[in-house]
Amino acid sequence: MRLTMLTDYALRLLMLAQAAGDRLVTIEEATRRYGVSRGHMMKVANVLTRAGILVAVRGRSGGLRLAHPPEEIRLGAVVRATEPDFALVECYTTGNGCAITGTCRLPRILNAGLAAFVAALDQYTLADLRHSADALMLDSVPPGGARHPDA
Repeated sequence: MRLTMLTDYALRLLMLAQAAGDRLVTIEEATRRYGVSRGHMMKVANVLTRAGILVAVRGRSGGLRLAHPPEEIRLGAVVRATEPDFALVECYTTGNGCAITGTCRLPRILNAGLAAFVAALDQYTLADLRHSADALMLDSVPPGGARHPDA
């Protein structure tokens, strides 16, 4: 299973917002830090704001902040909010053309695995990523470029 880039960027943006504390984080700051296009980061912020995970403050001094304390933001909830679907195999998709769909037991097994995966993520919160998030604020971002947090 592979998570989408939307989910990857969402987790990064949330870690940055957590590390910023009371300070608002801007889209520009996130795009510079992660080397992601402004359009992608705007989409991520929009999804997280609509899901009630981030709060967007408009205006000249605006930006983004966490909608809840990090201890209340479950990673499973973030994944459910950002993944468009969990179509692990063809029979999960619209227009399924698999010849064995009616008799195959694979979807039931994959559903169990997917449920276990998301349940495992629900055991963790954004606060569990605090050390990584704090390191984001210590590292400087080179002008015009991103630096991987583990670099």
